[in-house]
Amino acid sequence: MIVLILGLTLWVAAHAFKRILPQRRIAMGDRAKGLVAAGVLGSVVLMVFGYRAAPYIDLWYPPSFMVHLNNLLMVFALYLTSPAPKRGKLVAGMRHPMQTGFALWAIAHLLVNGDLASVILFGTLLAWSAVTAQVINRAEPDWQPRSGGSYAIDGVCFVASIVLLGVVGYVHGLLGPWPFPG
Repeated sequence: MIVLILGLTLWVAAHAFKRILPQRRIAMGDRAKGLVAAGVLGSVVLMVFGYRAAPYIDLWYPPSFMVHLNNLLMVFALYLTSPAPKRGKLVAGMRHPMQTGFALWAIAHLLVNGDLASVILFGTLLAWSAVTAQVINRAEPDWQPRSGGSYAIDGVCFVASIVLLGVVGYVHGLLGPWPFPG
């Protein structure tokens, strides 16, 4: 579990760098982007290895129908992290589509995983997502929703999200549990 927790800590630290040390981030220029990207990549590697190595400790047994709800939430999570919120019309007025999509991803995974490592991983990332949105709201209170966009882009991104769910699900099945009932 220590490797998992180290990965989560690095994830939070890498993403918080801009907010915690803004002058240092500005002084570093483009090098800061590389440092943050390396931190995020390293955190994902640590989280994956830590999660896979963690002992399986059951907390509850999710009902089997949760897999369907998980997959439905994943379509919307992928849609919200696609270009649709920036170019489409459906969620043009949403302030934090990517954070919301990330939160949906975490919730979807909490619904189908009842073990301690999953609660630590997905619960922490869900909390991080919610806190990050609040931190941004406080730091940038004068946000204005954008107007415009196209329903056609929304449609293309929604279909792409369904296709991407299939691809992600296939890779997920190669690396871990098969995510589709059947």
